Amino acid sequence: MKLKLDITPDLVAMMAAEIKAGERAVSTATREAGNSLKNSWRAQITGAGLGQRLARTIRSEQFPKGKPSLNAASLVWSKAPTIINAHDTGPLIRSKNGFWLTIPTPAAGRGLRGGRITPGEWERRTGLRLRFVYRRSGPSLLVAEGRLNARGRAVASRSKTGRGVTTVPIFLLVPQVKLPKRLDLARDAARAQDELPGMIVASWVEARA
Repeated sequence: MKLKLDITPDLVAMMAAEIKAGERAVSTATREAGNSLKNSWRAQITGAGLGQRLARTIRSEQFPKGKPSLNAASLVWSKAPTIINAHDTGPLIRSKNGFWLTIPTPAAGRGLRGGRITPGEWERRTGLRLRFVYRRSGPSLLVAEGRLNARGRAVASRSKTGRGVTTVPIFLLVPQVKLPKRLDLARDAARAQDELPGMIVASWVEARA
């Protein structure tokens, strides 16, 4: 006796189609989860008042590139990790040489590249000398003898009689600074991770349909 078993439809073809649907579902869900996390982190940064420029340093990328995979993954990162980490952890910052941290006052202005100006750069730009003033209570100071211009910046006085010249605080001196924790990136990352399985299932059902 000879028996023959025909299976319709072809199980091999069905399994291959199911695997392809799974690959598309996993890749689609991980890409959407990565983009969602990127947008959440950017929203946190702008919501904390840290600006659009820092928010745009958050990027996302899909792996593997150009093809669906059951092992697909999304990477979300920042191009300014040191700054982001500082606002995410709220570290205690001390001077590298063990002396003072200099914090510019509004009278100091900004650095040439738009960043925080240093005492040395300030003296070179203004031609004024800074003088140390120790204070027992509150931060000590670096001050200069000059005048405030219309923008509130300290500049050299043009008066030959000394009229309008005053002692202007240019820098505050503190031994350390505790940055406030302004971000909670782990919270959004955990939420994205928890939502990913449901997103894969939903995408898989849609792909099969």
